[in-house]
Amino acid sequence: MEIPTSFEEFDIIEVRFKGGRKDFFRNINRLDLTTGDAVVVDVPNGHHIGFVSLKGELVRLQMLKKKVDNNEEIRSIYRIATERDMEKFNEARDQEGTTMYRSREIIQMLGLKMKLSDVEYQADKSKATFFYSADDRVDFRDLIKKLAEEFKIRIEMRQISLRHEAGRLGGIGSCGRELCCSTWLTDFKSVSTTAARYQNLSLNPSKLSGQCGRLKCCLNYELETYMEALKDIPTVNRPLQTQQGDAILQKTDIFKRMMWFGYKGDNNWYPVPVERVQEILEQNAKGIAVDMLLPEALEEPKQNEFVAQVEGSLERLDDKFKNKKKKKKKKKRPAGTAETQQPEQASEAPQARRERPERPAQAKDGEQEQRPRRQRPPRNKSRNQEGRDEKQSREPREAREPRERREKREPRPPRANQPANTAATPEGSAPSGGEQQRPKKRSRKPFRGKKPDQGNKPPRTDA
Repeated sequence: MEIPTSFEEFDIIEVRFKGGRKDFFRNINRLDLTTGDAVVVDVPNGHHIGFVSLKGELVRLQMLKKKVDNNEEIRSIYRIATERDMEKFNEARDQEGTTMYRSREIIQMLGLKMKLSDVEYQADKSKATFFYSADDRVDFRDLIKKLAEEFKIRIEMRQISLRHEAGRLGGIGSCGRELCCSTWLTDFKSVSTTAARYQNLSLNPSKLSGQCGRLKCCLNYELETYMEALKDIPTVNRPLQTQQGDAILQKTDIFKRMMWFGYKGDNNWYPVPVERVQEILEQNAKGIAVDMLLPEALEEPKQNEFVAQVEGSLERLDDKFKNKKKKKKKKKRPAGTAETQQPEQASEAPQARRERPERPAQAKDGEQEQRPRRQRPPRNKSRNQEGRDEKQSREPREAREPRERREKREPRPPRANQPANTAATPEGSAPSGGEQQRPKKRSRKPFRGKKPDQGNKPPRTDA
């Protein structure tokens, strides 16, 4: 938007100096200034250089806030600072460090109980201002004489508070940000411990005090909000009288409007709404003791789904791992079903077992009752099936002859001549009930004192 031709900009400018100090000056020459420009301003007994911090109608509002009158006492702005002016200004600033250290030595020599925090030279080097802090009144007449003789300059001593001192020095607060007093805070208000009590803060001086050693200025920032929230909270000066006992106030949450009470000898705290506490106080004032704090158990408010997704749950990871374990477990299958992925050697075993109507005759009756058939498959179905068929085709240990005698008397025919679906049994073995048996697999037993070259058959291996 274009500014109307009849509009006249406010002619007072706010200028900032070293240490955050600000003052108002009149732009009598109607200079085209922007925020941050270095300007030469009129000061008592000389001139000084500052930087424009605010202009326009905002300056009018700032003057009303600080109660500064728009009169003839406001000094004027000479010009915009040139390169020559800035060179003199930088030379004056370079002397401030050496002057401050030498002044501290003089103060220590004189034995004065004061702390010199900063020195500010005027741009024309006609005056130097010494900022100090002290607990008691200090007689620095001798000090001024010593400093004037040492630096050949006009001396001005200015006492500042500890808050102003911390603002001039600067630093990082406990919140992790730069100190408010060194960045934007100019007006310091008194802070008392009642501000901490209203906000339910622990009265620990090490936590409530700032770098200046005084109470933190930020304690006043949210005090008004707490004061408004405390208007509807009842004051409980004595325990609530119930038939279960006296309920003592333990904690108050003014924003959730909940108050926690506890009984003597009971470590549990019971949340009670503010409205219910007011009802109990009214009944106790009439001399009536209520049955219990809450007429019915209050359900905790359900957490919003969006908040639950953002904040998460402490049991979320446990649920995640539980689901993974459930997925890893295989589903139980009946014993009669056959697995699809099995080796080719064990592919016919489930079919042969389904064809058997009952267990072989060699199995004992007692064993049939003690070990009923289960509906879960074994871990390695092919190996267990082979072992079961081998046990069924065996004879009792007492009815069999020694292995060496049997082989000497009747040699075993080669494996290639055996039929596919019959199992070779030694002489004297009982048939397995006329049923079709699976080929007997060779058991993995070590050689019992017999060399591989004995007999008519080729040597056996455990491959």
